Amino acid sequence: MIAKPSFIENLQLVWALVRRGLNEILRVPGASLPGVIAPTIFMLGTYSIFGKLALLPGFDTSDYLDWILPVGFVQAAAFTGAATGVNLARDIESGWFDRMLLAPAPRWVVLAGLVCSAGIRVLMPSSLLIVIGMSVGLRWPGATGLIISFVTAALLAAVMAFWSCGLAMKFRSQDAAPLMQSSGFMLMQLTAVYAPIALLAPWLQTIARVNPFTYVLDAVRQSYISTISWQDTWPGIVAMVGMLVASAWFAVWRIRKMNTA
Repeated sequence: MIAKPSFIENLQLVWALVRRGLNEILRVPGASLPGVIAPTIFMLGTYSIFGKLALLPGFDTSDYLDWILPVGFVQAAAFTGAATGVNLARDIESGWFDRMLLAPAPRWVVLAGLVCSAGIRVLMPSSLLIVIGMSVGLRWPGATGLIISFVTAALLAAVMAFWSCGLAMKFRSQDAAPLMQSSGFMLMQLTAVYAPIALLAPWLQTIARVNPFTYVLDAVRQSYISTISWQDTWPGIVAMVGMLVASAWFAVWRIRKMNTA
């Protein structure tokens, strides 16, 4: 009878899977690079084209860069989480993931390794976003603002990784990649990305007010356009916790249904 791994051994396996996920950046740089630079390109392109929107009445800032850059953290998280699901789908197709599930470690350990790697990998595009933003005149958000930005990006990457991994385990094919990649993108677009909610079309206002990404984005954006307040922070925390619970439940449900026979 094979002895069950201890808690420390489970943590070691989680870290091994995290390192494997991080190694993807070096092993397949062509697949990782677009997700790293895309948020920065989006920020620079949108700021260059729509920068004068901040002059409209209703904006909370006079510099559109302060408004649009926080969106990059959400975008980086969406791309990173989707990439985690695509990588898992590839491992399922090759049979590697089935061999992992036959290991004596609990299945949550395998899932934790995948999700934690996404939470760490998102720090790369997030850091690039801040560096480039500061070089073109970004308002300094303060140390607390940076912490909120990076922690939010890591947690949201975990949300999207849970969701994408669940889809990968359901479809067992990289053909599901468009669904993984479009999920976060659509949720991001259906919120106050380009302008405050009050300036959006009525139908989009309705959607944005029930979209959890709205409150997460507001929590990140507050330190760039004004000051940090509990009133703008706690809805983001509630939305993030809700998405984490829901996406984790979905991924755990799917991994328990995986057939390793």
